[in-house]
This record gives sequence, C-alpha cells and structure tokens, in this order.
Amino acid sequence: MTDDGDVLIMEQVPTPQDFQSDQLFSSLLALARDVLGANTEVAVCGVGCGGPMTQNGERVSPLNIPAWREFPLRERLSKGLEMGVSIDNDAKALALGEAWFGAGKKLSNFLAMVVSTGIGGGLFIDGQLVDGAAGNAGHIGHVIVEPEGADCVCGSRGCLEAEASGPSIGRRLGADPSSAGAKERRRAGVLVGRAVASAVNLLDLEQVLVGGSVALGFGEDFFAAANNELSERCQLEFSRGVQILPVGLGTEAPLVGAAAVGFRSLGIDPRTRPI
Repeated sequence: MTDDGDVLIMEQVPTPQDFQSDQLFSSLLALARDVLGANTEVAVCGVGCGGPMTQNGERVSPLNIPAWREFPLRERLSKGLEMGVSIDNDAKALALGEAWFGAGKKLSNFLAMVVSTGIGGGLFIDGQLVDGAAGNAGHIGHVIVEPEGADCVCGSRGCLEAEASGPSIGRRLGADPSSAGAKERRRAGVLVGRAVASAVNLLDLEQVLVGGSVALGFGEDFFAAANNELSERCQLEFSRGVQILPVGLGTEAPLVGAAAVGFRSLGIDPRTRPI
C-alpha cells in the first residue's frame, strides 16, 4: 500500500487446518514474501493481529489462535522478511486506517470495530489512537452483554465475542454463520449496540464505525438493530444521536489499517500533510 492509502497488491491464503505454531507462521511468511516479490522499495511491513499482545506486538496471544501463545511474531517476521515490522491489534489498526483514509477522517472521537471471527475495537480520543498501558486498549469484544451467557475463550462468560462473533453464531446455529436468518442477524446487531452504548456513554464518542465479515455480511438487519439498541440505551444529552455505521474502507479496511500501523511507526501521518 502507498502512504496515501492505495492498495497496490492484495493476496490471501486460507488459515491452515489443525495448524501448529510454526505451520501458521510459515504460511504467513510465504504470503508476505509473495506480495513483496522483487519490490525493493517497501519501507516497512505493518501487521494487524488479534490480541492480546505485549507492547509493540513483541509477543502475541490471539484468543482465536490457540497455537500462538506468547508467540514472538515481530522478531520472527522481521528476520524472515529482512525488514522493519510494526505490529498492533487488528481493530486498533482498523481505527487508524479509518482515521487516515476512511470514514473517520473528519472525526476526533470515535470507536472502530471488527465483528468477524473475533470482536475487537480501536479508539480515537481527542484525535489520537488510544494505546493503553500495554497496547491493548479497545477490547470491546469482552464487554459483558449477557451476564449468564456463553463461555468465552477469554475465560469469562457472556462477552460480546462469545455471543455475536462468527464462531459463536455458528455454534449456536450448528451451521455456517453466513446462513443466519434475519432473527439471528438482528440479535447480533442488538448485542453490538448494547456494548457500544456503554462505550459511547463512557467516552463521549461522535460515531462508531463497524467492519468485519459478520457485520458487513449481515448488512441492514444488523446495522438497523444495532442502532435501535444504541438509541434506546444512549439517553444522555451528549450521547443521543450517535450512530453505528459501516467502515468507510469496506473489505479493504483491515489491510489499509495494517499498512497504517507500519507508516505510523515511521512517523508518517497523512493528516499532517498540507491540503
């Protein structure tokens, strides 16, 4: 990706089945090398990865990738690609991409969310991406939305991720989540709206931007239900009228966000350029 947001090359591979730690890394490294090809002008590799993780992604422990616990992703990837690598949470990366190139360009206070295999969030407050003590700020997927709900991979129960992520919906349906009917799509939207309402009331946000295969795939049923729930639960004067909208970058949002993480590590910020 260029530093003005244009995606030049895009590739993907399926996650290996029954993978071990090194098998997964080998697939990732091969994919990155294929994309790089003979290009010697790449400045940095940016990565958006599921969390939690230690500062700067030195060690990652994505909840939905059991094979990676305390995995030294940045070091391994940097050595494998022979270049600088910068890593952040995938939802924080999404927020950064939206702030720079998407629907967050004119916003100073917003939440960006991924509702997909997992559910995560990234926060922009007063025009800055919020990192938190260890870089893990924004884990809205682990806000409790059903106190007596399903067990979550984090060890708690009733988390938004345990109730409205793709795998949780698939387990409840006994089928691929893409087959979910209107009732299930609305249920996911309601739960997302419930979690988002707490964040909006707490942080005085202007807007919430949501992407990911579940949210974008469920479409209008999901977003209408999410906004109805948000409206009912945000009754403070400053929180009334806040909306949940699709990300501006669509399906490219995760890639743009990952690249933005790389550029951020180099001190590049497109918002500071003269108009």
